[in-house]
Order: sequence, then C-alpha cells, then structure tokens
Amino acid sequence: MHTAYRFLFITLCLALMAGCERASDAPTGAGETATTSDAKAESNAATGFTVDFEKYTLDNGLEVILHTDHSDPVVAVASIFHVGSSREVPGRTGFAHFFEHMSFNDSENVPRGANRKYIEELGGSRNGGTWSDGTIYYEVVPTDALEKIFWIDSDRMGYMINTVTTEALEREKQVVKNEKRQRVDNAPYGHTGAVIRENLYPPGHPYSWTVIGSLDDLQNATLDDVKAFYERWYGANNATLVIAGDFDPEAIKPQIEQWFGEMRRGPEVAHRKPMPITLEKTKKLWYPDNFAKLPELRMVFPGVEQYHPDSYPLDVLGRVLAGTKRAPLYQVIVEERKLAPEVSATNSSDELAGEFSIRVRALEGIPLDDVEAAIAKGLERFETDGFPESELTRIKAELETGFYQNLSGVLNKAFQLASYNEYAGDPGFVTEEIRLMQAVTRADVMRVYDRYLRGKPFLQTSFVPRSAPGLAITGAELAAVVEEEVVQGAEAEVSQGEEADYEKTASRHKRTEPPLGPPPVLRAPKIWTRSLSNGIEVIGIKDDEVPLVTFSLILPGGQWLDTQDRPGVSSLLAALSMQGTARRTPAELEEAIGLLGASITITADKEQLQLSAITLERKLEETVALVEEILLEPRWDEVEFERLRRETEAGIISAEGSPGAVSSHAFYRVLYGAEHPYGIPLAGTRESVAAISLDDLKAWHAANMTPAGARLQVAGAVEGDRIAMAFSSLADKWQGEILRQPEHEMASPPAGQVVYFIDIPDSKQSVIRVGRRTLMSDQPDWARLGFANQRLGGGASARLTQLLRFEKGYTYGAYSRLGRFVNDVSPWLASTSVRANVTLESLQLLRQQITDYSATFTDEDAKVTKNQLIKRNSRAFETLDAKAGLLNRIARQDLPHDIVEREQAMLEAMTTADFQQLISDYLNEAEMIWIVVGDGATQRNRIAEFGYGEPVDLDRQGRPAN
Repeated sequence: MHTAYRFLFITLCLALMAGCERASDAPTGAGETATTSDAKAESNAATGFTVDFEKYTLDNGLEVILHTDHSDPVVAVASIFHVGSSREVPGRTGFAHFFEHMSFNDSENVPRGANRKYIEELGGSRNGGTWSDGTIYYEVVPTDALEKIFWIDSDRMGYMINTVTTEALEREKQVVKNEKRQRVDNAPYGHTGAVIRENLYPPGHPYSWTVIGSLDDLQNATLDDVKAFYERWYGANNATLVIAGDFDPEAIKPQIEQWFGEMRRGPEVAHRKPMPITLEKTKKLWYPDNFAKLPELRMVFPGVEQYHPDSYPLDVLGRVLAGTKRAPLYQVIVEERKLAPEVSATNSSDELAGEFSIRVRALEGIPLDDVEAAIAKGLERFETDGFPESELTRIKAELETGFYQNLSGVLNKAFQLASYNEYAGDPGFVTEEIRLMQAVTRADVMRVYDRYLRGKPFLQTSFVPRSAPGLAITGAELAAVVEEEVVQGAEAEVSQGEEADYEKTASRHKRTEPPLGPPPVLRAPKIWTRSLSNGIEVIGIKDDEVPLVTFSLILPGGQWLDTQDRPGVSSLLAALSMQGTARRTPAELEEAIGLLGASITITADKEQLQLSAITLERKLEETVALVEEILLEPRWDEVEFERLRRETEAGIISAEGSPGAVSSHAFYRVLYGAEHPYGIPLAGTRESVAAISLDDLKAWHAANMTPAGARLQVAGAVEGDRIAMAFSSLADKWQGEILRQPEHEMASPPAGQVVYFIDIPDSKQSVIRVGRRTLMSDQPDWARLGFANQRLGGGASARLTQLLRFEKGYTYGAYSRLGRFVNDVSPWLASTSVRANVTLESLQLLRQQITDYSATFTDEDAKVTKNQLIKRNSRAFETLDAKAGLLNRIARQDLPHDIVEREQAMLEAMTTADFQQLISDYLNEAEMIWIVVGDGATQRNRIAEFGYGEPVDLDRQGRPAN
C-alpha cells in the first residue's frame, strides 16, 4: 500500500471516528512573488483520465497547488506537513501527533475556541491526522467560507505557539491519553502494532515506536518541548497546501499571499534516504490479550520503502497470496483446514522502510501452531504452482476502478495532490502510479516473493485470549507490553485556564476576521426516473466526474422478515448470495466480477436487503448481467454455507471482546426487547446461528425475494435510458407479488432512569450510552428533532464534545444522534468512552447536559443550527457516494425527490420555541436508559452514587447476568 492510498484510508477512518482532532492548515507563502509556477493537465495513458492543477512556490517555501472544479459550491483545503512520528527521538515520542492536537487550541488573532467550532458552524467539516511520515489538516467548506478558512488555518499554524499555556498542555495530554485508551488499551489486539514496531525495527530506528508514542513521554512533555517542536518542523517550507474546488484561481492568489505570506520559513528539512531493515533470524512473540476473544497470528517480513520499484509487485503479491478464493493461503487456511474465516496479506511501503504482513484471526479455540503450519503449506503451494495470468488481469482491472474512486470529489483530489507532491515530489504522480501498477508482470510478482519472503526470517506475534494462553505459538517469548493502570483520583482535574500573556506577532496585514463571500447557491442535482417492466422504480443522478457507475437495489424486509426463532437468516442469505451461482463456482463468480473491475455486494440490515455495485461505465452491461445471474440463479453451496456460518459465529464471539459492540448490543436489547428485530443483533446470536440450516435460507429466499416494492438507485456517468435497457432482461425474468410486511409487537418502553452495567474487567475506559425511543421516521417531527439534536451532540462543535473533551479532558469524543428506522419507532442516543476513573463524573455531566438542554437552547443556538445545516447542503451532493446516499435515503423512506429543499424550508421556519418544545417532548431524561460497560471492580459501586439505585447487571450479550 502506497502513501496516497494509505493516506486516503487514514483520513477516511478519521472522518468516521467520532472525535479525532481536526483542522486544515496551510503554511505560508507569498503569491505575488512566487518563484516557480507550473500549470499541468496530468493524464494517465492507462486510463485516459486527466487531473488539472497549477503549482507554484511562495517565497517562504510553501508549495501551493490549485485544482478548480465548479460542479458544486464547495472547496477543500488540505495541507501536509512533512513531519510525523519518524521525526521524533527516543524519550520524546508521540510529539508529532500531540502537536497536531495542540494546533487546534488558541491562536493569536482568532477568538478562543474558534478553531474547534467555527468550521462546523460555517457548514463545513474538518479533520486532521498524523502517521509515521507526516501530518495532515483539512477542511471542506461552502465557497463563501474559503477566506475565513485561510484566516483560521494561517493563524492556527503560523500564530498559535505564543498562545500555548500549561493548562492547555495538560488538558490535551488527557485527550490524547483517552485516544490511546480507546484505540489501543481498551481494544482487542490494540497492542499488536507497538509489539511489532518495537521488535521489527532496531532501537533508534524512526519506525521503532508507534505514532501515538509512549504515555510516559507524553506526560513528561513541557511547554518548551512543544515550542521547540514547532520551531523545528512547522515552517512554511516543510508543507504543501492544496485548494481544490469551486473558486477563481486569480481571485484567491492575493488572499493566499495575504494570509500565508508572512508565515515564517523554518529550518531546512531534507528528504531522508531510505532506512531499510533486515532480520538475522525469526523472532516469535505472544501476549495474553484482555479483550481478544479469538487468537490472532501475524507474520511480518521486512519490505521496501514507498516508490521503490519492488513496492508495486509486492502490493500485487498480497492480493495474489490471500485476496481471492483461489489464493493459496485462503484455500489452505479457510477452505481446506477450516482454521479461520479469512486471511489477509498486505504490503505497506512507507517513506523510509516497508513491511509485508500476513494476518490470520482464527476461530475460537484454534491453536496458532495449526495456523502457522497452514501458512507454511499455503506458501509452499504458491512456490510450486504460482498463479495464473488471469489473476493479474483481475487485479489490474480492480486497480483502475480504485484509481477513479480515489479521485471522486474535491477532498479526495486534494488528498492525492498533496500527498504525491510532498512524498513523490510531483502532484502529477497521482496518475503515474496507476501506470506503474498496471506495468507489473507475473515474473515481477514471483521475483519479489523469492527476494523478500521465501525462506526469509520474519517477526511473528500471537495475541490470544487471556483465558487461553495455550493457543499461543509454542516456544514464543512473552512480549513486553506496558499496560496502563487507571487509578481513582490519580489525575488532577484540568481546566481552560487564563489566556496566555504574550506580545502579538507583528504583521503587515490586518489579521482580523474576513467577511463571508457571496452565499453559495444550492444546486441540487436533477433526479431522473424510470420504471422497469416488473414494477421496480428507478431513480438516478447523472455524474460525469469519473467514468464510474454505482447502483443499489433495495428490497424491503431484511431482518424484519426473519422468524423469531431464526434471527440471522437474512444476514447469512445475503452473504451466501455472493458465493457463486448455478453456473459459476464461488471462485468463478469472484473472478468474473474482478475482471470487470467491479464490486458487487449484498447486505442485510434491520429492514432491507441491499445489492450494491460499482463498476466502470464501459463495463455496466456486463456487470448488470452478473447481477441478474446472482439474483435469479442462486447456487446454494453447502460448503460455503458452513464456512459462512463459522465466520458469523466467529464475528459474534469477537464482538464480545469489544466494549463498544457490547454497549451497542445491550442498548438496543434493553430499549426494544429481546424479541423485537431492533433488539437482536443483525447477525443473530450464537444459539440462532447454530440452529440455522441451508433449508432456512432457501425458504426465506422463496418467500421474500420479490421485485415488488423494490427500488433501484443509480449515480454516475450514465443516462436513465441506458439503465432501463441494461436492466430490462432482469426485469422481464424477475416477477413476484408484493410482500406483506409482518408486524412485530414491541414491548412497553423500559423504565427510565435505570443504569445497566456490564463488567469487562481491567477496562481502561467506560463506554456510556444513554437514550430512549422517540418517533417514527415518517413523522414530520423526526427531521425536526434531528435538527434540534445538532447543538447537543451533532459534531465536535456541539455541547457534549466541547464539555467532556475540550473542557474536562475526560474523553476523545462525545456525540448524540437520532436513529432512522422505517417500520417502527426510531431511537435517540448519546454515547462516549471516558477514562475509567471519571465514569461517575461523566454520567453526571451527561445527565445535566440532557436535562438542561431545552431550557438553555437560545436564539443563538437556533441561528447557528440553521446556518450550519443549510450551508452543509451546499456539499450534500458533491461526491458520487453522496449522490448515491441521497438516492438511497429517498428510496428507503419513500421521500419526495426535493426532500433536501423541503427540509431546508422546514428548518428555516422553526423558531427557538419550536426547538425547545421538541427537546422537551422527545429528549426527556426521565424516560431514558443508561448503559455502562467498564471495570466492575472499580466502577460499579461508584455508579450507585449516580442516584438511580443499584445498577442492573447484564452479561456481554445484554442479558440479565446470573
């Protein structure tokens, strides 16, 4: 995996994870005195796709890249600083990531707290992330807010260091500690990465510590350390700034010069030479994991750095070894020996060095010695048999589709241009790298296998459940892992503190807040409609940005149609539907899809079955033909059914070790009852899955797989008439009567103000959920209540995160949301994961925020909510995925095509009193239940002080504890 692909993955994860530190920063420059300028239209011969950009360098060294796209009134701003954890030194690890957090506190010319609030309140989104070799900051905002982003970003990165206080330092230490607890200490297999880095790389190697670093190093950080890190690494000449979207380049160049032109030029930062590693002998380590429920084995071989010629065939090698049903590791481990539900092999090439990893998470009770032997057998088979040329053809087709997906939307383009400029030295490399991947030959793949894997020493880790140490590899050494001890009262309360006393940095320009630009015009995409001969209604949006088409077919039902004694049938059926057809084996179907560069999946949720596909525009008809075969000619493969049942059971068991999953399952079970579909995990239970037979799946299919009531949604480079023609064969062959949806009786709402507790011993955090049932999603108040929730927990600028994270330092993030069910009442819930020793205090603060919300909701809150949500609509249709999401929502809820405009009008008409009434009607804390998952030995008795009596003990399935 190369920089841009990994970077996109990292930033996507950050966007999905509640609470990551966010921002978008641009270093300095001077537009009028640019020393170089280069306008290019980079085209890839393999795809014919063009990416236009202009690049110029400012006097202070900041490299600026502009890419215009006038499709939507939205702009993305992304900047990469060439400093990650690999620039740190032993004893001061974690500083790059910590400084990313510190960057979002105060700055000299922006009001206190604005860095964390303004962007969302302007209708935008922001995030940031750090990895071994860099730090990224980004925003996506409506066009009218672009200059405000320049003001905020330039001030944050060029004028913030004087404002850092001891109080801010100590508060941010707690936030980062909470991030580590949530991602590492309180998560299954969370310590694996640290064990690998500390043992694969020699002492002192820049990759021998994790990005988040040592908690001791973090705790020992001083103001002088932070200032020294800033002075060394945060100069304008160590960054790339990309602006992509709807703007006039000549109009914004003077603004870039004004806001970024005076930022200082820092010390020179030389690009480093690779620092590859070697192992003299194999090293095997094991660890008893408190949260793991299944044993996991990893084998890591030293690889090569990014852009090394061998990195591309190593990427392909990972897919060949484990990426398909014909892959040797999959065949031996999953199909023949039935040791695990899946296996993965991946190449990871970073700036200085690389790793090639094989990972297997085995089934419950499987000794990892057996897995090790199976890996050896699979590799031996590869050495003997190699792989067919068709496999390479499939991989290259999939790479082409992935290439276009990574360039859909202005933010993705900004990511790619910034990453390639900073690490490859040329933003145009965005199109060159796909050519290099396409040039890989079968001989290249076999050569790199021989050079880097065959007979070579490796690092091996085996993480096993704490209760089953005998599953670890025989003869492995116990890994050294630092487990934090969270002690009651050990950490002092943090506070905002007073603002720093400093002399403002001199500037030639007034660094006061600029006005908003002209308001963006909402350009809702035109939705076309068609009807198929079997009654399926089709809606679509034309989008020519990239030559892709994505479509989804929604069938009402899903888990709602499962029988009470067989929950999980719909989920298993969805998975089995992709395991071959009557004409093709599972491997043949997988290959046929891959050769088209397509992806086809079928999933079930609580109320629907959904087939989703994405394909190259030129391969549309062939992809639809495979969809027809999948839907109308099921294979009913007994072997695959048993494999999927094992996989499902493993997933259920694994979830019992995840505090977040345990909390979610318990919340819905208590709220909706153990007999209602909403209260049962989608995959079912251990007992129900064990009882399901292949005949159960056939019966479900015969009774419920009908086109009557189905909806088809399409977005991409295609017109409605072509879609109707492409699906005409399926429509003619697929007939059926409309289903009568069963009624599921819902138990009375559970009593409010009751705390349910689930003990996971030695938890470093407590996971808290609170909520209640509200109303049906087809009621007018459902959308209005969603608007009313925004200021409480709808983002990082809302009250819950502002209080629990930014003021108290108790958590990494705290959020609330209104769920969306169609068939019955939807839930509202708030959730957070807090440091274990402040569980009671966090419960009390959450309750206070919910209880006081209506009375404290002001005219200003109403104004901010309207501005935030209405402005957000300017980017509601910007990407292919966003367009598909809108269409799916319209189809699922049977909404009018102009629902965005209607809801905007509804929001604009709301008064402060309307907001307050909705909050009072639906967010009454007296009717809410509380779920806490944490360490019973230290927290259960404290929770009794919350005032709601003794907690009700549940097990990890959400059932009453014995």
